[in-house]
Formats: sequence, C-alpha cells, structure tokens
Amino acid sequence: MKKGVVIIGFGGQGKWHAKHILASDVVTLAGVYDIRKERNDMATEMGIHAFASLQELLEAKADIALIATPNDVHKQLAIAAMASGKHVICEKPVTLNVADYDEIIAAAKQYGKVFEVHQNRRWDVDFLAMKELINSEKIGKPLYISSIVHGSRGIPGDWRTQKEYGGGMLYDWGIHMIDQLLQLIPAPIVSLYCMTTHYTNSEVDDGYKLYLTFANGVTAFSEVGTYNFISMPRFYGQFEQGTSIIADWHDSMRVVECLNWGEGEVHPVQTASGITKTMAPRSNLSVNEYIAPKPVSDVHDFYRNLVAAIDGKAEKLIADAEVRRVLQVLEAAFESAAKKQVIHFSSPL
Repeated sequence: MKKGVVIIGFGGQGKWHAKHILASDVVTLAGVYDIRKERNDMATEMGIHAFASLQELLEAKADIALIATPNDVHKQLAIAAMASGKHVICEKPVTLNVADYDEIIAAAKQYGKVFEVHQNRRWDVDFLAMKELINSEKIGKPLYISSIVHGSRGIPGDWRTQKEYGGGMLYDWGIHMIDQLLQLIPAPIVSLYCMTTHYTNSEVDDGYKLYLTFANGVTAFSEVGTYNFISMPRFYGQFEQGTSIIADWHDSMRVVECLNWGEGEVHPVQTASGITKTMAPRSNLSVNEYIAPKPVSDVHDFYRNLVAAIDGKAEKLIADAEVRRVLQVLEAAFESAAKKQVIHFSSPL
C-alpha cells in the first residue's frame, strides 16, 4: 500500500515533488499547503487538495511530510511534523548550521520517525558517470576533481537573494556540489579555502570558489557562478592513468587513457610565437580515447528507499552523518571566505 505524502511549500521544488509523487509506485499525494493563497489555488486547479492551514496539514492522516519551503524555517517545520506523527523529507539545505540539524536529528529519535534530506543531485547522470569511473579504477585513482556549474542570470527567485532566509549560492548549489565531491572522494578533509563573489548581489554570495584538500592527497575544486556567459566544463578529472571530462549536463563523459607515458621521440610543435615539446599532442600509440556510456538514473529510487527505510527494510540512502559533514564543510567555507584564509582542520573532517 502506498504511503501518503503532504507537501509544505508549493513553490518550484514543491511542484517538482508533486509531479513525481503523482507518478510514484510507492507514495501518493495527500495534499499541499503554502502560505501564499495563489499557490494553494494553483494546486486546487491542478486537482491537488490544498489544506486551509498548516495546522490542518499537520493533523491530516498522512505518513510523510515533505518540506519545500525557504531554508530558515526547515527546523521548526520538521520538528512540528515529526511531533504530529509523520516521517519527514526535507529539502536542502536542511538547516543553516550544524547545531540546528542536530536538534532535528534529536527530535527524530525522540519521536521515533525517519528524517531524510532530499539530496536529489545524487541522481544526476554526470555525477554518476564520474562516480562509476572512480569506482572502476579504469584509469587509476583520482588525483584532482573539478566540479563547476555556471550560469548568467544571477541568483534565481526572490528569497534566495536574502540572507535572513538562507539565500546565496553556497546554500543553494554549494550544498549539492560539496555533497557530490564527498561522495566521489571518500577521504577526510584536511584543509579548505573558499572565496565568494558578489557581482550581482551585495547581501549574499552569488557564486563561490572552493578548494578542498583530502588526507589521501586528492585535491578538489568546486565553483558555482551566476555571472558567467561562457561556461567551464561541468566535470574535469585527473587520474593516475588519464583524464576525464564532461563538458555539460547532457554530454557523455570523454575519457583519455594513458597507455604509455614514455612515447619516445617527441617532435616540437608551433604554438603562438614559439615551439614546444611540452604541449605537443600525443599519438594514438600512447593514449586511448573513448566515450563512456551514460549511467541509468531514476529519481523515484529516493522515494522507494525512504519507504523501505520507514518499513525497516533498508538504510537511508542519504545518511545523517553525510548530511552533517556537508554542513560542517559549508560552515568552514563561510568562515574561510569571511577571514580570507585557509581553514586547517586539527582533526581531519
């Protein structure tokens, strides 16, 4: 039997969830509530039940409450929903600091409810392609991973431009990018450095550059920009035996495997106003280039896993410790940007 879900917040992400829940094989949509009347009216026009108040939603007979509101009210809504007897799915960032997240997890234990953060970007095909390559070790272990998202329209939406609601791109996109990198490089972090930009917004960051150094020697770079009219590659990886690149979301991954480091006699090539051997291209005798197949991804697996976790048949895909660690990195990134200095962790994070 499908489990009933109520959605708190019927903005962009709330509508996204409603669409997928209506098509789900394990959950069904019991209704929505938004503080804006026009959004409740829109839900009604779509044939979705709209509750008259938050209290009515909390009192409704449903198994799961899904929170898709501005970031600053996640904690109070999550705790209220669990107190009302519901399991909770919360959009990211779950909270604006680690302390608030710890309160939510304590409440989940108190009320005996499953609480899970919706890190939907773990189902992105580009991320999964990098993950498969790393796990396969086809071109060795990673040395450096770059993960970049560029746009040219500034910060989207209204509340995302305001600090009091938890706006800014570190909270909006950084939470995804950090989560992905920590999944790709399963090693403790020893240091990080972060720079934020304010090209289009003086109140919150409209972009950032984040450098991570891991205990195993791997380094990573994450960047989000909203004032970039030419985009850098989505993913770039240097490995022990080659290089990989994904140019854009929809592109397949291109891999160049180094078969033979010592190529023999290398002839200089003309570059600009001089010649060089260093930048001379490699021949087909020393490298093998191929396009990796795209992984298969199904966002409905999130709901399926959550239902299984509620029924005691599986562990949550988005583990509490993983969410907490991302928030710790995020807090350190803000500290680094404010102090304009590298943050070294006395105990690797």
